[in-house]
Amino acid sequence: MPHILIIDDDIHINALLEEALTAEGYTVSKAFSGTEALLVLSNRRPDLILLDLMLPGLSGEELLPKLRDIPVIVVSAKADTADKVDLLIGGAADYITKPFDIRELLARITVQLRKSVGNYEPSVLTFRDLSLKCDTLTATVSGAEIHLTRTECAILKLLMQNPNVPVGRSAILDRISEDTPDCTERSLKQHIGNIRKKLQTVNGTDYIEAVYGIGYKMKC
Repeated sequence: MPHILIIDDDIHINALLEEALTAEGYTVSKAFSGTEALLVLSNRRPDLILLDLMLPGLSGEELLPKLRDIPVIVVSAKADTADKVDLLIGGAADYITKPFDIRELLARITVQLRKSVGNYEPSVLTFRDLSLKCDTLTATVSGAEIHLTRTECAILKLLMQNPNVPVGRSAILDRISEDTPDCTERSLKQHIGNIRKKLQTVNGTDYIEAVYGIGYKMKC
């Protein structure tokens, strides 16, 4: 079943949503602040996010740009039309105002998950002057083509799909396991090193950085 992340600092609303979503068969994760949400996302990518705006630490507005390629339904007490318009233009998939009818929210979740299933995945990923073609296992940097192994390609693809969020080591191993079962926790660091070395040989740029205690991310 789809995995939904609830980001809301209200303990009661968080518990209410968890109970309703679990009853519908969804897998649920919870975060009570923007900072905690980033930590949860570093270990697992959900299929949909329910996002409150008034959060401690990083606010919902600050967090939203970091949640690319994941449908986000904003669940907030802010009812001003201008706020809704700004958030929808800024990347939110939908907006529902508190207090809300749980049946309406569940219906909106169903709609967004239905849309995401049919989303087209681009054959070419880009980050700065780096592009990746997974069908040919090649990356292009400043016009120079670089050949990657299947494991290297799978790791780089995952990092490029989440350029603003550190991806945890366990999350990398879990997400690429279907394509590359040969990658282990011991060999992951070596694969990352090989990718960095191949990309650096072209123009000296290091595109990947280690995030202490978490994992790796693209270097902005």
